[in-house]
Amino acid sequence: MVRIRAAVAVAAALVLSAAPARAQQSPARAAVQHAVDAWKPVRTVRATFQQTVHNALTGTSATAEGEYVQRRPDRISVRFHDPDGDRIVADGTWLWLYLPSSTPNQVIKQPASADGTGTVDLTGEFLDDPFVKYDVTDRGAATLDGRPVHVVQLTPRPGGPTAFSNATVWIDDGDAYIRQFEVEQSNGVTRRVHLTSLHVNGPVDDAAFKFVVPKGARVVTR
Repeated sequence: MVRIRAAVAVAAALVLSAAPARAQQSPARAAVQHAVDAWKPVRTVRATFQQTVHNALTGTSATAEGEYVQRRPDRISVRFHDPDGDRIVADGTWLWLYLPSSTPNQVIKQPASADGTGTVDLTGEFLDDPFVKYDVTDRGAATLDGRPVHVVQLTPRPGGPTAFSNATVWIDDGDAYIRQFEVEQSNGVTRRVHLTSLHVNGPVDDAAFKFVVPKGARVVTR
């Protein structure tokens, strides 16, 4: 299930025009508000990522790399290069999960959520009404890939998201892109996703969001 939630999700784009309002907030809340406002005008995202998953119960870790493409509101594609062949696609109606590295010759097909993305758009999860869903804690300033960022912890409030017990996000000081996030799950699994490249509002190919069941694979509908 870790890889099912592995998609890497992604924030984007413009600087906030309402700077005086941010100045009255705490640094953490201002950084999150900056990211929320930056995300609103974004329509497409293309990114590459590196992921590290650590299981505290078993003491094991695994890494992965891949490409993430999104067209809001309901199209997402995650294509893994390492392990090669793993694929996650939200086509607007269905969420397709093909993970031959862990479950060969099986495709999971499940209805997309109300926004069409199923469980893979975690960046959207961070930025959709964050001050209602999370307690926001300041983790201070840092540098990531030579860029100044602000680190913020988001802890779900009662009745909020259940996919993780808390999340830490690294928000770029300049353009409010989320450059990295780490989520901790109640089962002891920690997943960190680091964006190695990020491009927003550029053209994306419709073919990225079409999934063809591999020959011989069994489709399991949930």
